[in-house]
Parts: sequence; structure tokens; C-alpha cells
Amino acid sequence: MKSLSSLSTVNRRRFLASCAGGASSLLAAQTAPDRPASTGGGLKVQPAFVPLPPGAVSPKGWLRDWAVDASQGITGHLDEYNTTFHEAWRGYPFPAMGAHPDGTGWPLEQCSYWLDGAVRLAYMLNDADLMKKVKERLDMVVAGVLNGGESFIYWRPKDALSDTFNNWAHSQMGRALVAYYQASGDPKVLEAMVKVYRNYPLPDFRAPFNPVNGSVNIDAMLDAYRMSGDRAVLDNVAAYAQTPSYRTVTGQWLQGLVQPGHDVIFYENIRVPALLYTVTGNKDDLAATQKALTWSDEHNLLPMGLSSGEEFHSGVGATRGVETCNVAASMWTYLWMLRITGEGSYSDRIEKVFFNAAPAPVARDFKTMSYYQVPNRYSAALPLEEPGGGTSRAWYKFTNIGNPVLCCVGNLNRVIPNYVMHMWMTTADRGLAATLYGPAEVHTTVGDNVKVAVEEQTAYPFEEAITLAVKPEKEVAFPLYLRIPGWCRTPRVEVNGKSVPLAQAANSFLKVDRKWRANDKVVLRFPMSVKVLKGRETPYPQIPYFQRGRAIAKLTDINSPYASVYYGPLLFALPIPDVDPNHEAPNADYGYALDVTSEKVGGGEIAVVRHAMPGKWAWPLSAPIQLAVNARKFDWKPTDLQPMPKDVVTGGSQAKVLLVPYGCTKFRVSMFPVTQATWGKG
Repeated sequence: MKSLSSLSTVNRRRFLASCAGGASSLLAAQTAPDRPASTGGGLKVQPAFVPLPPGAVSPKGWLRDWAVDASQGITGHLDEYNTTFHEAWRGYPFPAMGAHPDGTGWPLEQCSYWLDGAVRLAYMLNDADLMKKVKERLDMVVAGVLNGGESFIYWRPKDALSDTFNNWAHSQMGRALVAYYQASGDPKVLEAMVKVYRNYPLPDFRAPFNPVNGSVNIDAMLDAYRMSGDRAVLDNVAAYAQTPSYRTVTGQWLQGLVQPGHDVIFYENIRVPALLYTVTGNKDDLAATQKALTWSDEHNLLPMGLSSGEEFHSGVGATRGVETCNVAASMWTYLWMLRITGEGSYSDRIEKVFFNAAPAPVARDFKTMSYYQVPNRYSAALPLEEPGGGTSRAWYKFTNIGNPVLCCVGNLNRVIPNYVMHMWMTTADRGLAATLYGPAEVHTTVGDNVKVAVEEQTAYPFEEAITLAVKPEKEVAFPLYLRIPGWCRTPRVEVNGKSVPLAQAANSFLKVDRKWRANDKVVLRFPMSVKVLKGRETPYPQIPYFQRGRAIAKLTDINSPYASVYYGPLLFALPIPDVDPNHEAPNADYGYALDVTSEKVGGGEIAVVRHAMPGKWAWPLSAPIQLAVNARKFDWKPTDLQPMPKDVVTGGSQAKVLLVPYGCTKFRVSMFPVTQATWGKG
């Protein structure tokens, strides 16, 4: 391969190459603008989808409102809120929580999270001020590597990576540099990545999800290989797949031998076998990741689409915490699973997390956030005890940094840009895939390098119809892949007013292969229906970690019934009005049990109430879509030890309650007490 430093003329548009298989260098890529480079030749399994660079997909409508709020709030100003985000990665020590005397430690992880999200958002919104901020810091890392640094921690010798936390933090900077190169096309960025990852010291893989593990450098390594074609990077990854520690752990996961651990590390580590599947071609690697996900779903999945994680897996319960880091970490793993397998079920998972769990821990103006969210947040005083013990409730409080442990406020910034930039991805047959839905516009090339734009006109998920206006610069044949959501029972697709049969949809993607002309229109209709999901709370895992935490974690007889209500991809909640994210309105009343016998809309028990979308989106309690449902009013006083009634609710008076999307609430009930009529024989 030619020296990357010789490619100084390659810019963002010119470096992007075909995602078809076969080795290619950046020089070969210059004739294929606006498509990601993909060598692919050394991989045993070609990924189904390849992301476009930050900026190729632009958010519109409510998505743009939210993204702009992020740029004007935490994402755009986090370095002004805390010294960690202003000083980390500059190559010198500074005082901060978890910082080491040599300038390494916690701040490297926390600042990498922010830089990764900020660089993506900056190019997505063409935000010059934010670009300037992130460019200054990332250019410092790149220059440090090219001027003699042995890793992204350029001011320290390579043995700094023997510290497990430094190795982990390095992986997060790797992701930021991947995004920076994809967005800017600056060849020096890729040159620095390849230099570091050719002989990067990946640590032993570990079965416990604690402590952190630098094996997750592998996703940045695979992207560095895809973009450069440097075989040494791929060989380094391939060698890791044969190490005894890795093979031992995957063997355990294949047998279902997964133990509770730190939930962020769980979501990060479980994708490693699936990543290596693309290198080995061994289906057991992919299956190991899938088995670990199944284990988590069975034991810890909460209604907003995330595993509970009060640091460690926490079982199922109405006041079990979910660390905000897990919103970003889960989405990233599901995005890789989508990229690798092409299975639309992972898109469903991403949308469930993004539409529900993502907005809950951040203020409506994106200027304050909290470390934890819980399915039922009854008041500022309940939950009473914090996950680690104590009653200050600082972990639930909304501030501009969330909590002095700064990981969550950094990771939060990845959520919006990672969703938007992966709404559209490219395919090996020179096509384009609509993988996630919402108002947006994509610009790329298809077929024989023909420019195309697709405008996605919708307020999804707050409405059911999506119109795609396809605008190629000239007539061009290419396949358009349209995801059919798994929750939709009666989807309909029309091209220029003519219905398209859905029978041939594979992996939840319908392939429409035709010659496309300017102003062709695709209309997707995804009628939503109500789903009432019933379950029981479970005890916390009886592991040493929880024996020093909340008193409820020591109880072993937790078995309360509950039900959660969905409409399409949205989880619905009974809103508890708030004065602000830290204070519920006085005298809020939430003592209701769900009392429905059918999921049918319009049968008298459940009705859909629709309003116009607001002119400016800010996750309002006066949501554009609401559900009026039957309930029973009863005397309910939840406590920290008994957050849900022990059994089905009897008695009480008939009532009708109005539910709103979970993401619009700061205080709420989303795991409902149930009447016998609702619970039935479950």
C-alpha cells in the first residue's frame, strides 16, 4: 500500500469508495465520491451495510430541533462546564476525579465519549464552532502519533496501555478518530490510526464484565482496515480471535454461561465476538454475541429497551436504574450487529432505545441531564436510596454534568448523531438502505457513482406515514432497501402510487430494484397497534456488589406483576407533571392500575388521541400522540422497598387515564400495577 502521507489531496468527498468486496486503496477510491471505503477482501464475512460519513445524512423536522438543542446545550459547551473535557488528551496532568499523575485515567475515557459525539454532530449540522473545538483536540492526538507517539496516548510510552483503563479509553478515542476521518477525509488521521493499530497490544478477553477491557479497540481497528486496506491491521485482529482467553470466553457464552456484571462493559464487550465473526467466518463467534444478548433480555430487560444497570445488572423492577452510558453503548452494539447481519430486528432495538430511553435522562432543552433513569420515577424523593447506598439522590439529579462521575454526560453526546448518521447505509450492490426512520435527508452516490438525494418526509414515530422523495442527478438503476419494522402487522409500500408486494422481504428489508428518476416517490405506511406487555418484577442478582447497596437489593421474594403499554415503537407512560426535571408538580396523582382486557384500539378500553406536531420540538408532555386507556383508581403509596403492589389490584373506582410517550416525561409510571382483568391468566 502507498504511504498514506502521500495522499494529501484526498478530501472528504474523494476518499469515499465502493463498499463492494475486493481490496482497494484510497487511490482507487478517488473516483467514487460519497461512499465509504471498503476493502473487504480480507474479511471472511462481508458486512451487510456500511455507514455513510457524518454529514451525509442531515436531520430534519423534530430530529433537527433536538440535534440543534444538543449543539447549543451540553454537546456544544461541555468543555466549558468541566475541566476534564477542556484538558484531557492534551498530554499533561491536571487535577480531576480519577486522573493519574501522568495525564491518563478517567478523563481520557470521559473526554473521548464527548469528542466522538461532538465531531459527528458538528459535521452533521455543519456547526463551525463545534468543528473548531473538536478539530483542535483531535488534531493534537493525530500530530502526537505522527510525531513519534506509540499510541493515541501519544505523550506516554506504549507500556501505558498495560493499564486496563488506559487501553479501554484508547478504544473510545479510536471511535472518535474513525468519525473524524470519515467526516474530514484528512489522510493524516487515517495514517495515525493505521500506525497505532498495526501492532496494537489487545488485552486478554475476560468473562467478567468488570473491569473495562481494551478488546473493544477492535471495532475501530476493523474500520481502520476497511478505510485503508492495511493488512497488518487485519492480521492483528485475526490473531486475537485465536487467543486462548478469547476462545474460552466465547465457549462459555455459547453455553449460556453469562454472569451479571457491569452493564456498560457488558454492552461494549458482547459485540467483540460478532466483530470477529467477520474476520473468522466462524458462526459460533456471532452466536456467542447473540447468546449473551438473549441472556440479558431474559434476566434484566426493562420496558424502555435497555437492560437494567445500577452499574451492575439489576434484574427487572420499577425503580431499577439504567445508567445513561448504556443508551449510547447499547445503540453502538446494535448498530454493529445491524451492519454485520443486515437483520432489521436490530434496527427495531435501536429505535426502541432511541425514541424511549434516549430523551428520558436529558432535559428538554438539552442543558442538564441525569446519571440514571428509572421506569417509574414517582417523585424527586423516590427512589429514596441510591444504587450504591446513601440517600443524596445525586445519581438521579439533573445538572449540566449529571454527576461528578462524568462518563454519562460524555456518552450522552453520541446518541443523537449515531442515530442520524446510521439512518441510511450503503450496500455491496451499490444500493442504499433505509435502516432507521425519522425526518432526514441523505446525499450519496449509487449505481455507477451517480449522485442521489433522498428526502425523508415524516414525523415518525409520532405518525405512521413516511414519504421518500428520491432525487438522482440522472436516471439510475439501483436497489433501495426499505426496512419493515417488526412491530408492524400490516405494512404497505407504494412506489409512485403503485403497491409493492412485501412477500420477498428478507431480514425485514424489502428490496426495490428499479430505475429511479427525479421526483420518484416511495410512500411507507406503518400502521401502529397497541401492545400490552405483562411481566413480573424479579429480585436483584444476589451478588456481593449489591449487598452494600440499596436495601431492596437484598430482598429475594420480589415478584410483583406489572404491565407496560406500547404503540408502535413507542413506550407509553402515565405522566407525572413536572415543574422542572428535578421537581414534580405538587399533589401529583398516579395511583392507577391498568384495567384493559384487549389491545384493540377503539373498543372502548383504548383510544388514540392525536394532536399537531409542535412548531419546535422539545419532548412536550402535551405530546402529539397520546393513549386514553381504562384504569382503576386505588390508594397506592409506593416505597423504596415496595415500589409496586405485591399482587393484582382489586377494588378501586373506574377511571380513564391519558398516557404519553415515555421519552416526553421526567416523572412517570411506565410499569403499571394491574387489575385481575388485565393480568388474566398470565
